[in-house]
This record gives sequence, structure tokens and C-alpha cells, in this order.
Amino acid sequence: MSTDAISPLLTPAGWDLLSSMGPYREADSLQVTGALRKAGHSAELVAAALTQSRLRAKAEAKFGEFARQMLFTPAGLEQATRLGTAALHAQRFTTAGITSVADLGCGIGADALAMASLDIHVTAVEMDELTAACATVNLMPFPHATVVCARAEDVDLTGIDGVWLDPARRTTSTSGTTRLFDPEAFSPPLSFVEGLAESGRAVGVKMGPGIPHDAIPGTAEAQWVSVNGDVVEAGLYFNALARPGVRRAALVTGPAGTSELTSAVPYDAGAQDADTGPVAGYLYEPDGAVIRAGLVADLARGIGAHLLDPHIAYLCADGLVETPFARAYRVLEVRPFNVKALKGWVKANRIGVLDIKKRGVSTTPEELRRQLLTGSGKGPNKATLVLTRIGEDRVAVVVEPLGG
Repeated sequence: MSTDAISPLLTPAGWDLLSSMGPYREADSLQVTGALRKAGHSAELVAAALTQSRLRAKAEAKFGEFARQMLFTPAGLEQATRLGTAALHAQRFTTAGITSVADLGCGIGADALAMASLDIHVTAVEMDELTAACATVNLMPFPHATVVCARAEDVDLTGIDGVWLDPARRTTSTSGTTRLFDPEAFSPPLSFVEGLAESGRAVGVKMGPGIPHDAIPGTAEAQWVSVNGDVVEAGLYFNALARPGVRRAALVTGPAGTSELTSAVPYDAGAQDADTGPVAGYLYEPDGAVIRAGLVADLARGIGAHLLDPHIAYLCADGLVETPFARAYRVLEVRPFNVKALKGWVKANRIGVLDIKKRGVSTTPEELRRQLLTGSGKGPNKATLVLTRIGEDRVAVVVEPLGG
């Protein structure tokens, strides 16, 4: 896509039209298109305005009311950092006393916007012309933010103290976009990030939460972030941005605020030094950021719980302990994982709504739910099953969800 996709909006009349549009509804798009064309607006302006209206509506989940004044591309919005998470990135630089940052691969400018709002001088670099144009519009309220259309690898960093990167982790073809998993296939690759860190600059990079632990440089602090239970990123921080005594961290944010679990030791896939025990009392489902950071055993020790299996991220404890790092359930019953027996249990208990969670078993919740509810009479009751493996045994734990 070229800048023609937004250029009709970059006039007073075009911007006024976009600003005047109400909440986007797909069902009304044809009617709105006809009305705007009848009012004398060009087809190009109407198409651009409707596209941005649709993207702004989608962007509210990440940017709130700020989305109403921003411009987006579909790919730029998909990879853009949530504004609250971008603020955490920016805070790393201000805490380290960094006042000038190059945001390499800035996309539509989410992280640069958060930094500029903290009075950091930002050079936002984006190689895609359309995306760079959107970032320019989004950063216009900040005179100390500059957008450069260039490759991250080609930027002169002389005089710049800090670098933030959000590498492209998708490849685009005629059939759409495909997610990349090899950090060396990113643009720019992780090795480029490590090279920047070797200069001594304060360097941070946003990676996908699924980054392999063995790909994480030994000189970096790794922090996995979850928002309302969704793991959104793994941030790697070098030099002044890395905190002393922290190698791994799980940052959990939600309606109740922000909490963090940290460890001073590197990740070790074989180090599950928590006790194991039976399914009893209360079952805890650790947040995904805790699991990704390899901090399940740390959480178990912190709440006085034990693992059900050394290789499965479920915990149990005799007592109920409030923690932001796990969802708690009261254990009601433990049954063998037998489809025929479970189907009889569903029918006998008149269960019509069945929530199924699982770890360590290959069965998909959707398929098992269909099997158990078919012919059950669709009763009025609701139940929650947790499917897991304990050693060689597969079990179905009937639980009652607690809290939010």
C-alpha cells in the first residue's frame, strides 16, 4: 500500500470528514458510503475515511480514546504496542535517565508516542512509507519527536543514548501475512539488537512471547507481560535498562493493577524445584506470563502450593491464597478421564454449559465439549472441568472458579 491510502485525509476537508464520522458499524458501511458520495465527496476520500474509521474502532482496545485522533495501517495496528504497555517501555528509559531514544521499527508510533509524552526526544524510524506517514501524523503533537523513513540498520545513532526496537515478526505475501518464529528471521534480527547493546547503549526490544529461552542473550533481562490474562510480549532489556538482580520477570496487568514476579537466576528447563502432591483443596492456573518466564515453581513456593506433575503448570494448595499471578478454583471432585463416564456425569448433573481447560493432554476442549453435551438434554447447570496429566494418568478435575 502507498501513501495514497491516507493522502485524501491529509487536507483540512479530509480530516474534518474523518473526525465527523460516528462509531463504525460494518452493517452501515454501504449506506454511509452512498451518503458520503451523494454529498459530493470523492470515492478516494470516502474509501480512505471508512478504512480509518474501521481501524480506529478496532484500535480502541489498544489506545482507548487516543485512537480517535490517530491513523493506522492494518499491519501496523496488529503489531502496535498497547498504550499502557508502551508507557512501561518508556518508563524504563526515564528511570535510566535516558533523554534521547531511537525507536527503530516504530510502526504507527505507539512506543514513540509514549516516550515523547515523557519528554524523551524520539527519532522514530520506519521503512514502510505508508506506515511512516501514519506515525508522522500520530506524533505531530510532540515537537521533540521526528519520523524518519529508513531501514533500522541504516540509521546514524550518533548522539543518541537509547534504542528501542520492535522488529517485524511477520512476512507478507500475496496470500496474506505469516508469523515468523526464528528471531534471526525478524527485521531487524536479534543479532542486530545484540550488536547495538555491545556499544553500551541502553537497548530494549519487544519480542513475541513465544521466543525460545535459548535464544535470549545471556546479557539481557527478559520480562514477559500479560494484559488481562493475555501474554502480549517478551521485552529484552540491556545495559542501563536491565535491572540489577533480575534475569527473568512476569509482569501481570489487569483491572486490579500491576504486579510482578521476578527471579535473579537464568532460565533452566530442568529446574522445577517445587514439591509435587495430590489434587486437593484449591487448584491454581498460573498466568501465561508466569509460565513463559519459567516462574511456576517460584509461584508455588510463594503461595505454599505444590505441582501436580513436574512438567505441568497446575498447582494445588490446601488453603486459598489470593494472588495476581494465578486463577484459583475450588476442587470439587477428581475423576478419571473417561469420555463415557464423563458423559454420564454431565447427564446426571443436568449440565448444559461446560467450560473445559486443559494442559498436558491432546484432547481439544471444543471436541470434548461437543462429545459430552451431545444428547445430554442441555440441562440448566454449569460446570468447569480441568483436564490434565499426572504421571501416566489422565484426570478430569471438577472445579468451581473463584474470583474474577
